[in-house]
Amino acid sequence: MTILLLLLMAYQVTGEALHEYIGAEMIILFLLHNFLNIRWYGSLVRGKYPVLRILRTAVNFSCLAAMLIQAYSGIVLSRYVFATLPINGGMATARVMHLAGSYWGDALMSIHLGLHWGMIIGMFRKLSGGNIPTPFIWVLRLLAAGIAVYGVVCFYQEDIVSYMFLKVEFAFLDYEKNGILILSEYLAMMGMWVFLFYHISKALGNASKPKQREKAA
Repeated sequence: MTILLLLLMAYQVTGEALHEYIGAEMIILFLLHNFLNIRWYGSLVRGKYPVLRILRTAVNFSCLAAMLIQAYSGIVLSRYVFATLPINGGMATARVMHLAGSYWGDALMSIHLGLHWGMIIGMFRKLSGGNIPTPFIWVLRLLAAGIAVYGVVCFYQEDIVSYMFLKVEFAFLDYEKNGILILSEYLAMMGMWVFLFYHISKALGNASKPKQREKAA
C-alpha cells in the first residue's frame, strides 16, 4: 500500500489510466487491511485512552475518512476503470474532493505508518537477531533525518498546504520533471511524516512509562 500510495501521488509518472487502476487496487487493499485488522474496531470500547492511543485512533479514523473520500471522488471522475457506471453530475465537486483528499490521504497514511514505525523497526531487529552494529544504526538515523529535511523542503516548494486547504483548486503538475525526481520528492515527503510521528509516538510512549512504573510499585 505504501508503494501504491507513492505511485498514486506521482500522477505525472503513471498517467491517467494507470493512475485509476492503481487507485482501484489501493481501495481493494485498504478494505483488505481493515478486514485483517477488524479486531481493532472491537477493542475501541476497551481499556484506557492515554494520549498516544487517542492520537493513533484519531489518525486511523481520519485515514478511513480520507480513503472513502478518495474512493468516492475517484469513481465519479473515472474515465477508465469505472467508466461504465451510470454516474451523472457531481464532477466539479468530486474533482475538488479528490485534490484535497489525495494530499490529506498521503499525509495521514504516512503519519499512520510513522506511528507504527517502531513495530517495523522491531521486526527488522528480530530478523537480524539484534546484532546490528552501532555505527550502522547511526548511519540509518542520519539518513532518515536527511530524508525528512529534504521532505520539508519539497513540501514547502510544492506548496502542498495550498492544495490541502484548497487555497489552490487546480494541481499544477510539471510533466517535464524527471520521473525519478518526482518519486524521490514524494518519498521524501512521506518520510518527513514518518520521521516526525515516529519520534512523537516514541516520546509519548516514554512519557507514559514512569506512570506505569508508579502504578506497578
